[in-house]
Amino acid sequence: MSVNNRKVAYIWGENLIEYCDRLPAVLSRASLVHSLITAYGLLNHVKVVRSTPATYSDLKLFHSDLYLDHLKTFGEIEEDYMPTAEDEEYGLGYDCPPISDAYNAVATIAGSSVTAAKCLLLNIADVAINWCGGWHHAHRFGAEGFCYVNDIVIAIEKLRLKYPDVLYVDLDVHHGNGVQDAYNLSKSVFTLSFHKSEPGFYPGTGFVEDVGTLKGKGYMCNFPLQAFYSDETFEYVFDNVFTMVYSCFMPDAIVVQCGADALAHDPLGGAGLTLKGYCLCIQKILDKRKPTLILGGGGYNHINAAKLWTTITGLVTGIQLDETIPEHDFWPKYGPDYTLSVQPLLCKDKNTKEYILHTISIIKENLGKYLQPEDIVEPLVKKQRTDGEDDCKHITNSIILKCKLDSNSENNEVEAMDVQYQLPKKSIDIYEFFE
Repeated sequence: MSVNNRKVAYIWGENLIEYCDRLPAVLSRASLVHSLITAYGLLNHVKVVRSTPATYSDLKLFHSDLYLDHLKTFGEIEEDYMPTAEDEEYGLGYDCPPISDAYNAVATIAGSSVTAAKCLLLNIADVAINWCGGWHHAHRFGAEGFCYVNDIVIAIEKLRLKYPDVLYVDLDVHHGNGVQDAYNLSKSVFTLSFHKSEPGFYPGTGFVEDVGTLKGKGYMCNFPLQAFYSDETFEYVFDNVFTMVYSCFMPDAIVVQCGADALAHDPLGGAGLTLKGYCLCIQKILDKRKPTLILGGGGYNHINAAKLWTTITGLVTGIQLDETIPEHDFWPKYGPDYTLSVQPLLCKDKNTKEYILHTISIIKENLGKYLQPEDIVEPLVKKQRTDGEDDCKHITNSIILKCKLDSNSENNEVEAMDVQYQLPKKSIDIYEFFE
């Protein structure tokens, strides 16, 4: 599949942007990201799909009804609101303060990743992009680490209706503890995380010795990196470990969390990546030609997060971006250089060659120990569904009923509604799922 033939869905919605813009940890970030992607004209090269909110049943694929029902109790939150003991039981306190209209916010954000999953399930896209998703710390019974909902787990559960084995790759500087814990016992979802690890660094999980539990043993892999890891270190580690994991697990689909906080100069990061380091890893994932869901995540230097996610959108669509930031509403924020690049750190990478090789050897040993020969399937042996098969036959009615399909369409494409989103120079068709 060449870049020109790749079908790309980009998830968007007015309410989605609005809710994400008022998340306390990433205020207005969603607008910055979407505006830069729009300014580069990338919406002309994707199928823009309007996000629809997740249902209560969708949210219960992972979250408890106790947590969800508590979220429903929040209406308009006053500035001086103090979290109650019950709020804090559900993680709604210091790092995840209660927010106004919390349940609808959570449903909207989770719905964006569910919408992206539907695009893959129904063969609307080969790659679905949702920069408003990627909240990997939330747990079944509550919020954690700026994350009010674990949209990733919910989206993976949707994907598993058609794709039995899913590889989850986490590039965020913080370990994705919520997703890992969700699949600790699973052999159908392999969680692979590359993150910074040092004493006192949140969340303090994700050690190389963590490989899963019981029947899920061996289907979890962590590469904890030392501070200030560089593009060179990251690319070498990713190339070696991702290749081994992919060859052993042979997934049907891939979900990748592209938290931007491993970029140099992130206030909560402590890593040293540039756009190049991320993009080389994403390209290796795209080269596998599997249905791929690309999500956002952390990223607290909002300008750099916008640069990264715009660059990855360009990479996925095969569009070479000009180094000069185009003029748009947020253009003044990109000064003083107004360029797309992120400068590397001047700090020394603390990851030694000995540490990297030793950690890779442990991972290789773990894969060999726990993934038995019958689990290691060669690429040409594992059965793949052909394009001629009915993409919907393995999907529950709850998904099919939310889409209006053309029964005469060979690819089961979702019909486009006559909806336009006005951009500065031209209109972009917006596709959405019919109720």
